[in-house]
Amino acid sequence: MSSICVIGSGISGATIANLLSVKHPVDLFDKARGPGGRSSFKRLDKIRGFDHGTQYISPKSAPFKKFINELIKKKILKNWSGKHLFLNSKKKQNQNHTKIIGKKGNNDISKYLLRNINCYFENELKKINYKERKWVLTFSDGKKRFYDKLILTCPFAQLSKLSNKFIKNPFIKKKIKMDANITVMIAIRKTKINISSYLFEDKILGWAAKENSKKRFKINQDLWTLQSTYSWANKKINKNKENKDVNSQTLIDQFFKLTGIKKTRVLFSLNHGWKYSSNSKPLKLKSYWNSSINLGVCADWFVGPRLEAGWISANDLYKKIIR
Repeated sequence: MSSICVIGSGISGATIANLLSVKHPVDLFDKARGPGGRSSFKRLDKIRGFDHGTQYISPKSAPFKKFINELIKKKILKNWSGKHLFLNSKKKQNQNHTKIIGKKGNNDISKYLLRNINCYFENELKKINYKERKWVLTFSDGKKRFYDKLILTCPFAQLSKLSNKFIKNPFIKKKIKMDANITVMIAIRKTKINISSYLFEDKILGWAAKENSKKRFKINQDLWTLQSTYSWANKKINKNKENKDVNSQTLIDQFFKLTGIKKTRVLFSLNHGWKYSSNSKPLKLKSYWNSSINLGVCADWFVGPRLEAGWISANDLYKKIIR
């Protein structure tokens, strides 16, 4: 029987599960249908699809750069070439800013790290309890599972609800406001636009990426991923499901307006709301570990909004566990 349970298959969950699995059996659970968390890849079919969460990786720290370069050598990741238009004057543009993506999808990192882990998807954790030095986990199907160690990598709001009575560290009492994001995936008729991505200076639409430019597939349509600004999504996210058609159309209209692409019929459209997209205000600690009850927490929101933050948090937790 596995002695460790990890909740969440994003970069934090996949990293800590991979590190711990070297010496211990690990089970991982996620409420989603597949791995990746905010780096999920939405498929149209077996090959084509959209990076509808994390758009690319641009490593900053030396350890993370080394990790990413190893995955590039193994052909898990690759560089995203093409013309990237930086239209936001409020943000500083780095001319050496690399954009690295998954060879098949941006969830390729999680897939690689979890290749030897027992993963159980479409299993949502509903309740946790600590009894007789064992973690008792209750899932959405009503089943209970028992583990020696529990690692949580969920968004802060969900973490607080699940584990507030077990975590005594002051961070659990903080009012961490995670920004939302609304993503719309569209397919339009083929155009001659040779742009890989746009970073806009707009109150509504923040980003647009042409999925065709990632050279993962060939299709006689242009696939675009449109992502809202945080400020706009924060106002709309709570009613996004009810208003998804209106919100989608707003982002689509902005896309045609800001890019100058001739407005045409949208052949496919899908709306996805990320209620807990990222935390732009780092905490003073990078992860949490309580050795007396074997409870750990790691997540990007400890460190910052970038995918790299989740990897840093997971490695920090691992060091605390093996200390």
